[in-house]
Amino acid sequence: MARADLIVNLVKASVIGDQQGARSVTEAIVAEERAMQHTVLAERLEQVLRINQPRASGSGLNGRHPAKDYLYDLSPQRRLADLTLPPVVATACRRLVDEQLGASVLRANGLDPRHRVLLVGPPGNGKTSVAEALAEAMAVPFLVVRYEMLVGSFLGETGGRLKRVFEYARTLPCVLFFDEFDAVGKERGDVHETGEIKRVVASLLMQMDDLPAHTVLIAASNHPELLDRATWRRFQLRLSLPAPTPRLLESYLTTFLTSLDEPAGMAAKTMTKHLGAISFVEVEEFTLDIRRQRVLAHGKRTLKAVVKDVLEQWRERKQAVAGQQL
Repeated sequence: MARADLIVNLVKASVIGDQQGARSVTEAIVAEERAMQHTVLAERLEQVLRINQPRASGSGLNGRHPAKDYLYDLSPQRRLADLTLPPVVATACRRLVDEQLGASVLRANGLDPRHRVLLVGPPGNGKTSVAEALAEAMAVPFLVVRYEMLVGSFLGETGGRLKRVFEYARTLPCVLFFDEFDAVGKERGDVHETGEIKRVVASLLMQMDDLPAHTVLIAASNHPELLDRATWRRFQLRLSLPAPTPRLLESYLTTFLTSLDEPAGMAAKTMTKHLGAISFVEVEEFTLDIRRQRVLAHGKRTLKAVVKDVLEQWRERKQAVAGQQL
């Protein structure tokens, strides 16, 4: 059965004659009923929506929702099993997936799964990958907010677009991902910010509060100190993704070397020492460099020679970058 708050919102919208609001709530109920395998009820509700589809609405089940202009609808490819994560983060991700997949059991006992997650940490260390992998594990669409389309130059424009994004996300089980979340969730007490960003944050908080549990909101930030304090409190799960430790890098490289069918002539531990302090994005690019060079060698060079060559290139590149920073 649909959640009580959705039923209450549906009645409210009907009483005041808010047809679009009633439609959005009904679509959210359809999504919840489908998630609970109540397909007969979901299909009957969808039939009612199709019969009463507004001719010029441009949204809903039979049309293109205007919020899609502000979203990338991606098919998630990364898997949690493929990521090298700190143990605490890996455990938290598995539990979140278990809660979402077991949502009907939780609701039968008066509980909801957690569905608001904040990922913080320096660039290039897996925040986007974790969000994508969670969507893959839950088998739901991965909706990524497009800031270049969302943020408008006119008063109230950004807030209105943000509202449409959340209205759409409420209609289906999905992962709604905000990268660089501080762009819309900045601290309202900052004297350098305009009144517009304060209105956007206020709207954002209300939209977050109204999200149903089948919509998993994941926000990522490289600068968590900039986030509004009230925004922090909305997140039920806050995970830190720092730069990888040597042990995590070694684990990543061990998995990579194991996937190859030829000895690399170097242990993962030694390779980690040669690479030094790098991000996960950089170590992934390093392994891809090895794969590319190996393919292009057409079997004329050993894997050992390829690894040695790529490592030397990376050392030279690192020294060049260090020289530019002096």
